[in-house]
Amino acid sequence: MSKQRENKSKGKTSGRGGNSKANHKKSYVNENAPKPKKTAKKPSSDPDQIRLNKYIANSGICSRRDADMHISIGSVTVNGKVITEMGYKVKLEDEVRFDGARINPEPKAYVLLNKPKGFATTTSEGKGRTVMDLVANATNSRIKPIGRLGRNSMGLLLFTNDEAIHNKFTKSKTGVSRLFHVELDKNLKYEDLKKIQEGFKIEGKLISVEEISYIEGSPKMEIGLRIKNTGNTIIRTIFEHFKYNIIKLDCVLIAGLTKKDIPRGHWKHLTEQEVNNLKML
Repeated sequence: MSKQRENKSKGKTSGRGGNSKANHKKSYVNENAPKPKKTAKKPSSDPDQIRLNKYIANSGICSRRDADMHISIGSVTVNGKVITEMGYKVKLEDEVRFDGARINPEPKAYVLLNKPKGFATTTSEGKGRTVMDLVANATNSRIKPIGRLGRNSMGLLLFTNDEAIHNKFTKSKTGVSRLFHVELDKNLKYEDLKKIQEGFKIEGKLISVEEISYIEGSPKMEIGLRIKNTGNTIIRTIFEHFKYNIIKLDCVLIAGLTKKDIPRGHWKHLTEQEVNNLKML
């Protein structure tokens, strides 16, 4: 009896052998089971792009949630195209409009430069020394000059990223006054001064200024000229029409802003009061 039990005991497997069903099953799980697929890496997002709803929220129009609603109903355009796609991304240089008005997510900046000679008024590269070099450290906001002064002209030049202020200066009907100190190559005749003051035509186009006068205590070749046009080409055109050449052109006043405490080649940030005064013009 004991031998039979012993024989039965010998016939049992211990479960540790390499040929058992259990081991065969275990081997199948470890070696033959399908391996999990590797998740493909998502391409890194462009650091220069932000979601459209965030762009709108950063501009102070509304919250991101409300921005999504306005996007969905077609109130927002990007570079002239209506965008209704959620999650759409834009770059800072894109033209984004909300209900037709251009918006900007950057903090508003207002910089007044006293421009020296030898710097071109342009934001383009490859033009030699430009006014953008002079205000490069003024702000991180992407400001641009309002109007222009020629490379050899001097004086006040206003920079901002505030579109409303840009429009206020550049609209031909309203505009904003600028006062220039003009030095000519010879004395300005009184009759020519009167013609400029009254307005005249060049090739059928009426040319007018707000005010022109001799500068008290100076030779009659030094003139004060107040005009709303944002460029200085028109000023040269005016005097060339009457056979005068401009020796020096200096913008000394823009909408009540002066060169006081701004040395040539330097700039300053406008005060809150100065910005408010511009907005009320």
